[in-house]
Amino acid sequence: MARTAPADDFALSRVDPSAQKPWFGIAVQRFGQVSALSQFLLGATLGYSMSFADAALALLLGSIILEIIMCIVGIIGQKEGLNTALLARWTGFGEIGASLVGLAIGISLIGWFGIQSAISAQSLDVLMPGVMPIWAWSLIFGLAVTAIVSFGFVGMQWLANVTVPLFLILVGWSVVSELSRHDLGELLTGPAPGPAMSVWAGTGIVAGGLIVGAIITADMTRFNRSKADVVKQTVVGVTLGEFVIGLAGVLLAHAAASGDIVAIVTSSIGFVGLIIVITGTLKINDWNLYSSTLGLVNFISTAFAKKLNRVTTTIVLGVVGSILAAAGILSQFTGFLTILGVAFPPIAGIIVAEYFVVKRWRGELDSSRAVGRLPETAPRIVPATIVIWVVSAVTGYLVTWGIPAVLSLVLSMVLYIVAGKLGLVTGVGRATTAQSADLVAPETATVP
Repeated sequence: MARTAPADDFALSRVDPSAQKPWFGIAVQRFGQVSALSQFLLGATLGYSMSFADAALALLLGSIILEIIMCIVGIIGQKEGLNTALLARWTGFGEIGASLVGLAIGISLIGWFGIQSAISAQSLDVLMPGVMPIWAWSLIFGLAVTAIVSFGFVGMQWLANVTVPLFLILVGWSVVSELSRHDLGELLTGPAPGPAMSVWAGTGIVAGGLIVGAIITADMTRFNRSKADVVKQTVVGVTLGEFVIGLAGVLLAHAAASGDIVAIVTSSIGFVGLIIVITGTLKINDWNLYSSTLGLVNFISTAFAKKLNRVTTTIVLGVVGSILAAAGILSQFTGFLTILGVAFPPIAGIIVAEYFVVKRWRGELDSSRAVGRLPETAPRIVPATIVIWVVSAVTGYLVTWGIPAVLSLVLSMVLYIVAGKLGLVTGVGRATTAQSADLVAPETATVP
C-alpha cells in the first residue's frame, strides 16, 4: 500500500511501523527537549526564591504531573501513530476543531521558535560583540535550525545526538567551576537568596514550563514501538532533564545569589558559558519548528483540502520565525506565556477523555488502524468540544490559585465526560478524509 514519502514524516497519515525507532534514541530527544536552556532558567528561578530542599520537591511534583500527562497522551499517539493535530479529528474535536488545534499549535510554537532564536542571538552578540547586529544573528540562528528540521525526524535525532552530550558536559563544567568557590553544604542547607516562593507555586512553574511539550507529545511518541517505550523514554528523559539541569540551576542561583543564569554561566566560564546557551536553545528550537509545521500542514489540509509539502512549509515557517526573532518578539514574552499556558492544556484533557472514557469515535480509529489508514470520515464539527475548550481555557486564565494549566486540563476532562454521558458530544456534519496518498503528487506519493 502507498504511504507518505519519508520527507513528509507522515504529517497526514499514520506512521508506518517500519519507520518506528528504538526508545533510547527518542529518549535522548525528550531529554534534549526538557534539558534546554529554559530548564536551566527555571532551576535558577526556583533557586533564587526557594531553599534547595523545597526546590527539589517542586521539581519532583512538577515532573510527576508532566510525566503523567506525557505518558497518557503519548500512549495514544504511539498506538494510533498520529501527530497531535491529526489525532484531534477523532478525539473530540472534529475536522474544524482539529484545524483550530493545528493552527494554534502552529502559531504558538513558531512564536516560541522566534523567542528562542532571539535568546541565542543575544548570546552570540555577547560572544562576538560588534560583528553584526542582533537581528542578523537571529536570522542566522533561526535559518540554521530550519535547515536541520527540513530533514525531519532523522535530522533532529542527529542534532540531539550532538548537542545533548555537549550541553551536559558544558553544564557540568559550569557547575563545578562556580561551586568550587563555595561551600556545598551551605548551598544545600542555606536559605533562598531572593524573595520567598512556596513549593506549590514552584510546582506550578515546573509543570507550566513544559505543558505545551506535554500536550504535543504525540508528535514524538508516534515513532515509538510500544506503550512501554513511551513510558521508559518519558520517565528517563523528563526525570533526568528536570533534576540534572533544574537542580544545577538551583545550586548556581544559590551560589551567585542571582536568578540570571545566563549572566552566571558567562561570568563563571565565559566563552564556554555562551556555548551552553546556544546548544541549550538549539535542541528545543528544532521541536518548536517541527511541531509548528505539523500543525500548519494539518490546518491547511482541513481548511483548504490542500496538501502542503512538509519540507517547504518548514522552510517558510523557519524564515517567518527568524524574522519574528529579528523583529523583537522576545519583548512580548510574558503575555505570550500567560495565554499559551491556559489555551493548550484543555486540548489534552479532551483528547484523553474522548479516547479512554467517552469513546464516541474510538471504534473508527480502531477499525482503520487495523488496515493502516485513517478513518474514512470525520465529524465536521463538535460544538460541545469547542464550548468546553473555551470555558476551560478562560477558567485557567482567570483563576489564579493552584496550578492554572493543570486546573484547565482537569476541568476540560471532567466537562467532556459529563457532556458525553449526557449525549451532548455529537458531531455536526461528516467530512470525507483525504488519505495522504490522495493528496501527494504522483512523483513523491509512494515509496517501494
